[in-house]
Amino acid sequence: MLMPNAWFACLNPQAHARLRLFCFPYAGAGSMVYRIWPQELPDAVELWSVRLPGRWARLAEPAFTRLAPLVEALAQVIRPYLDVPCAFFGHSLGGLISYELSHTLRREQQRVPRHLFVSAHRAPHLPDRRSPMHHLPTPELVLQLRRLNGTPEAVLQNAELLQMVLPAVRADLAIYETYTYAAREPLGCPISVFGGLDDSEVSADEPAAWRNQTCSAFRQRMFPGDHFFLHSAQALLLQALRQELAAYLVG
Repeated sequence: MLMPNAWFACLNPQAHARLRLFCFPYAGAGSMVYRIWPQELPDAVELWSVRLPGRWARLAEPAFTRLAPLVEALAQVIRPYLDVPCAFFGHSLGGLISYELSHTLRREQQRVPRHLFVSAHRAPHLPDRRSPMHHLPTPELVLQLRRLNGTPEAVLQNAELLQMVLPAVRADLAIYETYTYAAREPLGCPISVFGGLDDSEVSADEPAAWRNQTCSAFRQRMFPGDHFFLHSAQALLLQALRQELAAYLVG
């Protein structure tokens, strides 16, 4: 059985896992975003939460501010974990990271994910409609984070907690806001896209464009909620994820 390292935390170790699900966090989030997910997923699915530098247990490490070096680092450290078939799930920035990592693994002739699940992110070839936020003064950035509704109010109102959290938030926003799409052959794995019906950051038609990023099956599901329906519609999201993962456990 593989042991966790600085980059990955296994939330439900299994001696005979049939599929490893790697879950990538959204901007500023840590690995514990997915802490209760294992109890809602099929027993044969081993969940590994991705731990990025610059937060929680890795707070002392500098956070990445560009996507390419982050993905290259992930491609190196994930290799020993690819001895079992895997799938990727990423919410918001995590979806973009998992998509680029899939392409990097294919380019390096490593085992690629059997399925890519992208949540709350527009298709990567579409332009970003949002004004950059990573350089905003702290009061303005806090206002934007409050609008997005993904950071607990207790954190936004606590100066000490903000001092700990904001550097990772800024770094992750910089990754997102400096990203440049590079056209490549579509991925060979199926892509499932999840979206929020009231998401002000991702319009209703933008998730559907992910269809162009795969030459395999594509499915889009929409849930009630804003950009962070990951939390507010968690039960519905996990039900959909559980149904799709079950297809890889037959036989």
